[in-house]
Amino acid sequence: MEILIPALIIIAVPLVWFIGNYNGIVRVRNHCREAWSDIDTELKRRHDLIPNLVETVKGYARHEQATLQAVLEARSRAEATHESPKAQAAEENRLVSSLGGLFALAESYPDLKADRHFLELQRELVNTEDRIQASRRFYNGNVRELNNRVEMFPSSLVASMMGQRPADYFEIDALSERSVPQVSTPN
Repeated sequence: MEILIPALIIIAVPLVWFIGNYNGIVRVRNHCREAWSDIDTELKRRHDLIPNLVETVKGYARHEQATLQAVLEARSRAEATHESPKAQAAEENRLVSSLGGLFALAESYPDLKADRHFLELQRELVNTEDRIQASRRFYNGNVRELNNRVEMFPSSLVASMMGQRPADYFEIDALSERSVPQVSTPN
C-alpha cells in the first residue's frame, strides 16, 4: 500500500499536466477559429458593400470602367475561399488598394462626393473596416497565444503530439497600407 500511493502520484501528476496542456491548446485553437470566423463575417460584409458602391460610382463615372472593373475583380478574388489567413490577407490587401483607387476616382466627381447613397455606403464601409481591424486584433492575439503554447517548452511537447502547428497571423503586407490614409473633405 505504501508503494501504491507514490506510484499513483508519479502517474497522476504527469497525466494531469498533459491533460491541462492539451485542453489549453484546444481552447486557444478554438478561440483562433472563432476569431477567424468573426473576421470572415466582416470581410463578407465588406464584399457585399462593394458592388453597391461601384454601382453608385458608375452612375457618375461611366467612362472610368477600368477602375471599377479592377475593384470588382479584386473583390471576387478576395471573396474566394483561401487556404490560410496569410493568403486571405494578400487578397484583402489588393482589394483595399483597389478601393483606394475608387475613392480617388470619386474625388474627381464633386456631385458623387455629395451623393447621399455614396456617402452612406462610404460610411458603412468605414464602419466595416473598423470592425475588421478590431476582429483582426482579436484574432492575432489568439494566434499569439496559440503560437506561444505551440512553440514554448514544455507545452510544445503536447502540441507536437497533437500535430498542432503555429497559426498564421492576419497581417497587412504592403507598407503603404500601414500608413495613415489622406482624406480630404468637401469645402
